[in-house]
Amino acid sequence: MSSTIPTTHLKFKPPNYFLKPPNAQRHSIRPRAGNPMLCRCKFSSLTTRASGDGGGQAEIFSPKKVSSPSDVETMKEISSSSSNDGYVSLFIRMLGLDKDPQDREQAVVALWKYSLGGKQCIDNIMKYHGTVNLIVNLLKSDSDSACEAASGLLRAISSINLYRDFVAESGAIEEMTALLTRSALSSDVKEQTICTLWNLSVDEKLSARITNSEILPLLIDYLEDEDMRVKEPAAGVLSNLTLSQSNHNLMVELGVIPKLAKLLTADVEESKVVRKVARNALLELAKDEYNKILIMEEGLVLVPLIGAAAYKSFRPALYSWPSLPDGTKIEQSSKIPSRYGASELLLGLNIDTKDVDLEEAKKNAVIGRTQQQFLARIGAIEIEDGNKSDSESSSVQRLTTLLPWVDAVARLVLILGLEDESAIARAAESISDASVSEHMRVSFKEAGAIKHLVQLINHPSDTVRLAVIRALDRLSISNHVCQTIEAEGVLKPLVNLLKQSNSETSHSLTSMIIDILSRILDPSREMASSELTSSTQANAEGILVESTFLSCIVDILKSSNPNLQTKASSILDFIFTNEPCIEKLISSDVQSGLQAVFQQKSLIETEYDTEVNILELEEAGAAVSAASHLLTKLLDHQQFLQTVNSYNFTQLLRAIISSRIPLQFKNWVAACLVKLSSLSNRHLDIEDPINMEVTLYETIPRLIQQIKGSLSPQVQEAAVVELQRIISQGVVDSTRAVASEGGIFVLVEVLENGSSKAVEASLGVLYNLSMDEENHAAIIAAGAVPVLRKLVNSQKPEWMLALRLLRNLPT
Repeated sequence: MSSTIPTTHLKFKPPNYFLKPPNAQRHSIRPRAGNPMLCRCKFSSLTTRASGDGGGQAEIFSPKKVSSPSDVETMKEISSSSSNDGYVSLFIRMLGLDKDPQDREQAVVALWKYSLGGKQCIDNIMKYHGTVNLIVNLLKSDSDSACEAASGLLRAISSINLYRDFVAESGAIEEMTALLTRSALSSDVKEQTICTLWNLSVDEKLSARITNSEILPLLIDYLEDEDMRVKEPAAGVLSNLTLSQSNHNLMVELGVIPKLAKLLTADVEESKVVRKVARNALLELAKDEYNKILIMEEGLVLVPLIGAAAYKSFRPALYSWPSLPDGTKIEQSSKIPSRYGASELLLGLNIDTKDVDLEEAKKNAVIGRTQQQFLARIGAIEIEDGNKSDSESSSVQRLTTLLPWVDAVARLVLILGLEDESAIARAAESISDASVSEHMRVSFKEAGAIKHLVQLINHPSDTVRLAVIRALDRLSISNHVCQTIEAEGVLKPLVNLLKQSNSETSHSLTSMIIDILSRILDPSREMASSELTSSTQANAEGILVESTFLSCIVDILKSSNPNLQTKASSILDFIFTNEPCIEKLISSDVQSGLQAVFQQKSLIETEYDTEVNILELEEAGAAVSAASHLLTKLLDHQQFLQTVNSYNFTQLLRAIISSRIPLQFKNWVAACLVKLSSLSNRHLDIEDPINMEVTLYETIPRLIQQIKGSLSPQVQEAAVVELQRIISQGVVDSTRAVASEGGIFVLVEVLENGSSKAVEASLGVLYNLSMDEENHAAIIAAGAVPVLRKLVNSQKPEWMLALRLLRNLPT
């Protein structure tokens, strides 16, 4: 079971305090000549004070200094509610389209500063209908100062839930899109504009409008902006957009995953807000399995958050000789104690670093282990990842975070050694999900995960066992890692687990155990004769030849799953090859298991048009091939021959050889048929029905495939010569088999490019085919006539054969 990511996370808005504008030291409003309304503005400067959540009172106009009692009286008048309302209405009237652009700019700057006072100030601005439309219109201004102030004012207004729809309905999203597409735009304008979009993206309907606009590619590009003021809100908007699953495909296509991942994996220390929103965005995207793989390809791995309390059971080895995470001991270069006993206290002093040459994977494992164990020992392992208090731990049991792969691998291995069952199961699930590449599988091996997982197979919890087996199944895909799993002694616990009753072992668990065993007990694996593996040890102990285990494997042969049948046949093949146990196999009723494989429903059906049926046919073919290989080996033993029903197996295999299973799976079926026929004292000449069927349904198609696909001229020549020999012997329907397999077009190609001997044999086959008028059209369509005329005119040794064939054709 893969780790569950929380269904929702908080939608982020820009920090809930109003930021002071970058140019807010002092801003004097200078009236233009002839403008009586501006002349009425009597306060000399406007400064602001940040408020908390925008809900309380705030001083809006604070004088820098009060020099006389008259000034005090003036400020008291300005600070009154009626006075403020009067100035607000004045500035709003100055936003009119009929006003001078400079007046409009100064008015919007003043209103922006006023809005920073909190919700009450914004409420005062929004009392006047049409204000937002006038502010949005200023986004078209050529002045960066006006655009920044307008965007900043819209940012403040949109931070209030009540007014968010007013901003969107006024066309702000479209105007901000046009604004951000300008070639030259200052970071200040970008910051305020994107922060406004950040506020609007909290609403799901508005986020859909943002996604469908031209602004989404720009936001993704801004993730690489050098200015943190631009990068941070861009990541915030994208984080909110990921909350709608309908946006995921478009965002992934535009390349959002690599750029978000870079914010978490970059060596440069990013702001905490950027890292948080980038992590949340990736966690939302990771709910899709395909996106999860893309994220892991960028070097990030999903890691469960288990709470700080779970790490209290961690017990580091405080005094032990240094070793690598996978258990490899580091050789002690000097055993002479130091003069003052430092070598006894600092064991690493006895290591000669010149003789230590570690691979990159081992170095990363050491670094990751050191960092994660240090964090666990000081109690700071989940602080940055969103660690919760103990009172909240029950509600966050399924939370997940993203870590760079070096830290993630070490963290997951560390969790495997804890006592919390839930944490262990979730860590094993994460290891399974992360083992999607050879690099990650080897990394887990080097970090010491294999030893922990093998030990946990016997864990009393069913949930832990299932997660551990799934992790080992994914890790064993790598041959290199599979050898390590085998060396850790995994066979005995797996065999014991498989021998449990069906009520205790689920179907999915059985399937995964068989997958692991089939990779370890693979007959095709070449082992050095001097190498003592756990499989040979298991054989020596008799674990693999126990009657109970063999009966379990035979029962799997009788199942209806062709994939499991293939692997079960392979396991029995390996066991029988390494330690003959024919009596136990006979007693386990292996014959009925093989018959079940040969009688699959997909082999009997006659319609294979759909893709599903074709896939089923391929799976059934693989199972039949593996079972035929096992049966061929069993037929070498007299004890089995005395009990086997040769006639029944012969009839089943004859039906299979003529079926439509892929050609590559018919090889062992044909070999087994021939062996059954020879054991029944039949005379195997060319007219024997079994030999004819093998020739028609396996030999001829295989030869044509070799002629068509072989890159070696020698192999192609040998195949054509063998095909000519078969045709010349007059096997019934052999020419029809060649034509039905597309052999005519292949043989004509040999006439153009083949060797002299291959051309001669090809002419012989085509001549026999031309004796049947039904093949004339196909031979002509393959372009044989021009090629034959060319051969006749060349006067090569084959020109007489070419002439004879040409005379047979209606040309």
